[in-house]
Amino acid sequence: MEDLISPGHDPHGGGGAGKEQQAAGVGILLQIMMLVLSFVLGHVLRRHKFYYLPEASASLLIGLIVGGLANVSDTETSIRAWFNFHEEFFFLFLLPPIIFQSGFSLAPKPFFSNFGAIVTFAILGTFIASVVTGVLVYLGGVAYLMYRLPFVECLMFGALISATDPVTVLSIFQELGTDVNLYALVFGESVLNDAMAISLYRTMSLVRSSASSTQNLFMVVVRFLEMFVGSLSAGVGVGFISALLFKYAGLDIDNLQNLECCLFVLFPYFSYMLTEGLGLSGIVSILFTGIVMKHYTYSNLSDKSQRFVSAFFHLISSLAETFVFIYMGFDIAMEQHSWSHVGFIFFSVLFIIVARAANVFSCAYLVNLARPMNRKIPQKHQKALWYSGLRGAMAFALALQSVHDLPEGHGQTIFTATTAIVVLTVLLIGGSTGTMLEALQVVGEGHDDSMGQDNFESFERNHTYVAPTFDDVESSSGNRFKMKLKEFHKTAASFSALDRNYLTPFFTSQNGEDEDGFDEPLPSARREFRR
Repeated sequence: MEDLISPGHDPHGGGGAGKEQQAAGVGILLQIMMLVLSFVLGHVLRRHKFYYLPEASASLLIGLIVGGLANVSDTETSIRAWFNFHEEFFFLFLLPPIIFQSGFSLAPKPFFSNFGAIVTFAILGTFIASVVTGVLVYLGGVAYLMYRLPFVECLMFGALISATDPVTVLSIFQELGTDVNLYALVFGESVLNDAMAISLYRTMSLVRSSASSTQNLFMVVVRFLEMFVGSLSAGVGVGFISALLFKYAGLDIDNLQNLECCLFVLFPYFSYMLTEGLGLSGIVSILFTGIVMKHYTYSNLSDKSQRFVSAFFHLISSLAETFVFIYMGFDIAMEQHSWSHVGFIFFSVLFIIVARAANVFSCAYLVNLARPMNRKIPQKHQKALWYSGLRGAMAFALALQSVHDLPEGHGQTIFTATTAIVVLTVLLIGGSTGTMLEALQVVGEGHDDSMGQDNFESFERNHTYVAPTFDDVESSSGNRFKMKLKEFHKTAASFSALDRNYLTPFFTSQNGEDEDGFDEPLPSARREFRR
């Protein structure tokens, strides 16, 4: 014990610990400097309406540049170790506040009115994209066009690369103004397909390590349904429990506001960690916890606590989002890559473009079959959905995990290809989103103004799909199908009445005066607080 205390007995021990602490300080200082630079640069870009370099792209570039400089310099290993991208840190600390803020600031009406389409794109569409990508990559290897991987590993690559992360696209959507239904489709798919991609990746990993592929193929469906329904139920349940606690605990008085805010902040993390600990999807759980807490729990808080928690989650999600792209860019520059298989990268880019098209256009066709004429997804929205499928931190984190999961350098090849795809999609698609929106003529009237609360309300009134009517029957053969749609519409209407008459009075201190409830337009911008 004395050797640990006395430097005289261990001249290197104390110096080594002090050196590590100094290296940690320098590493954290560099991270703070990059965050400051990213926020300032993002503000300048927005102020000058320079849409060719969105904030996420700028953050990624900053990380790439600093990482490249550190890689060629004599920076100490102990300092560089503070920048390693750890997928556990990403999933457990950076992702939860981003997803919760997405649900908490969500405009419920366009999201739930398009929920069937969102689930179709997120579940069926992601499955289609994963399988198409995996099959094409395998056939490309068989045809000697690219590096050959085993079929199951191709499916693992297809699963991880199907996780979209259109933060860049969504921020431009709001800057220029687009239909809120298009925004809801892109946003909802991007959140829910992450859970689908993780589930498919983990299931394919199990298939690879076992002999019975048929049994595991059946378990893909069972496992995902179990995960999605369980996660959604857990998230909604935690949200309802929090609403009851804040309604009856009497915390909305001056001397207990600090406790009130602390408890409110802890509930989302409780929901996320509970489902992760049960082997479910924390992403789905915390998203619906955010939706429920915003609608029920939030109104039970005092006015000061409401202002605080709104600002707090805006703040930490902003920091987390920016840090993810810096973190990812730095690690891309620092990691070892396998650039010998350039053909694998080139053809993978082509294959994910084809798979994304198969995903979007096939699912849009199915959705339009089930929708009346005045609610069909137009072709220009389908093209915007196809274009918005850029890859980001989720695909990168799963690819980094594949380095440990797959032997013989196969994981390294997948990681390098994913890295190239992330950089290309974030920089190229992110930078050309404004041009794409104008070319597709989906830019709203708020082109010159940021989409604040007032603009959002008027925008929603003017650009929402017309509510479905079932008076026009196109053909007698479609009568039965139309009747089923009418019954579903009545069910949705009855749920709104159930929420207004029973759920809101039971879970909140209100008495049902606010009849709009889920119809209230809220700022759905994931970066709206930065303006």
